[in-house]
Formats: sequence, structure tokens, C-alpha cells
Amino acid sequence: MKTIMFIPAILFVLLPGISSAQNTTNFPQIGHVDRFDPSLDTLIAKDAVIEVLCGGFEWAEGPVWVQEKENKFGGFVLFSDIPHNAVMKWQEGRGVSVFMKPAGYTGVADYGREPGSNGLALDAAGRLVLCEHGDRRISALTKGGGKVTLADRWNGKRFNSPNDLAIRTGGDIFFTDPIYGLPQRAADPMREIDFCGVYRLQQDGTVTLQSKEMSRPNGIAFSPDERILYVANSDGNDPVWRAFPVKEDGNLGSPSPFFDSSKDDRIPRGGGDGLKVDGHGNVFATGPGGVLVLSPKGKLLGRIVTGERIANVGWGNDGSVLYLTSDMYLCRIRTLTKGAGFK
Repeated sequence: MKTIMFIPAILFVLLPGISSAQNTTNFPQIGHVDRFDPSLDTLIAKDAVIEVLCGGFEWAEGPVWVQEKENKFGGFVLFSDIPHNAVMKWQEGRGVSVFMKPAGYTGVADYGREPGSNGLALDAAGRLVLCEHGDRRISALTKGGGKVTLADRWNGKRFNSPNDLAIRTGGDIFFTDPIYGLPQRAADPMREIDFCGVYRLQQDGTVTLQSKEMSRPNGIAFSPDERILYVANSDGNDPVWRAFPVKEDGNLGSPSPFFDSSKDDRIPRGGGDGLKVDGHGNVFATGPGGVLVLSPKGKLLGRIVTGERIANVGWGNDGSVLYLTSDMYLCRIRTLTKGAGFK
């Protein structure tokens, strides 16, 4: 059983649709920052703290910032609570509420322990694009409030459970498809594709397999110039983040190792989950014990440690705030850098 006695100020979400009032100037603080290289001080200030914004979730994932001009705080964060099949919304001054439910599974039968949406992103039109476990698809939320399926098959076979995605300028969506959302995972009788792939979805609906060599492809993000696609592997037997070159035709070339946690004795051996990149090409990758901060050359500079497992991260506000989905919590840390795409 997890203990939460060290942060009694957190108000927990227990019922769908109930927002919690929050003190927006004095959030509880947890964890610490490990500093392995002096250059980390140019990315994260020495006095930076990890703030817990809300909690009570079963497994939070996929945070994305939604800009809102009329909002005095600039916008809000959306994130998935996968087991509860919901997308949650957190807004400064208002707290947390259910944004969408169901979010990843619309069937009538039970669908295992991870039915909901996972990775979230915004496309160029501002639509929310979702990786859905239970419905095994990439979908988009329309302006009218309905959903459309962007892709649910490759070569006529249903995906395993789309996990995370990165949208390239021009609209192509690259996404990973491991087996974590299937009720029986690798042994599930509903499984139609016998590998875990990395795919490209083009705007005309064409889906092409880009890689099937990674055992459990997971988090995914582009370098600032979009010439490299980073993909995490959530497999402790092969805990290697890989860098795929993006060719002129938009497809991926053969990958090279970017970072291997088994070769660094300062952190436990372990695979990765979600990741994001800043405007200078530094990679903020969830991994063993926290968020690994990696230079563009794959050097481990430091680690953001909440004390809980971390699933994913996302840039928000003016681009300098990093939001963390850490097990039952949504957290944030203010940085000295900005996410790729922010000015």
C-alpha cells in the first residue's frame, strides 16, 4: 500500500466530475533533482522544486498543454487516467475535473485494467489526438465534441494498443504500439499483430510500419529540427532509447542507440516510458527512478525524482514548465529551458 502521509495538503479526486479547490500559491512539494553534470544548472535552477498539483489517480499518463488566450493562466493541462478510462483536466485556480469519459474504450464488456487513453497531443488544427488502448486506435476529438478514428489498422490487422505519439510539422503522426493495453497483453487472444511496432500515419490515412525491431516501443518525440525521432523501449532486458533518422521522404531510417541505462551505474537498469525534447535538443525521458535529462548527444546530465514512478512529461505555460504524470499525481517543475516548438 502506498503512503501519502507526507503530503496531507493534497485533495484527492474520488468522484468523476468533482473539481477540487486548491491553493495555487502553495502546492505540496516532493522529491528532488539529482545533478550529475554542471550543465544541468543551465536547464533546471538549483532551487527548483517539484510541486504536486493534484492526485488520487490510478495511473496518470500523457500530459498535454492546451493554450487558451482568454484564460489568465494561459491554458490548462489534459492528461489520461488509463485505468479509469478518463481524460482529466487541471487548470490553475480551478483544480481538476473530468474532461472526457470514456476516453479510450467505448465497448460494453469489461476490458482489463488499462482500457483508457494513453498518450495525448494536439495537431496543427488544435484537435486533441489520442492513443486509445481499449478501442485500439488513434483518434481525434472534433470541434463539435465528437470523435473520429484516424487509424485503427495496419494491413487490415487491428493495432495492439497505441501508446504514445508525436506529430510532425505537416501533419504526419508517428506512434508506438506495444501490448500494454490488451487485457492479457502479449498472450491476448484478440491480438492480431505479433510484434510491437512504430508506425507513421499520413494525412491521407495511409499507415506504414516504420520499425518492428524494438521489443516494447513506448515514448516518442522529435528533435527540434524533426530530423531525429527518439523512441524509448520499456523493456528492462533492452533498456535502450533509440534515435531514428528521418529521411527526405518522411520515413524512418535505421536507428542508432541514444542512451542505455544498463551502462550507467548512477541509475538503476530499466526501460523508458514517455519523453519530450526541449528547444536545444535535450531529451527529458522518463526512466529508472525519474525523468532522465539527456543532452543531444545522449549524455546523462541529471534526473528529476518524485519518489514515485513517472509515466510521461509535457511542456506547458510559456514552454518552460514541465508537467509530470507520476503514478497517482500530476506534478510540475519550472525549468530554465523551453520545450521544442515554444518561442
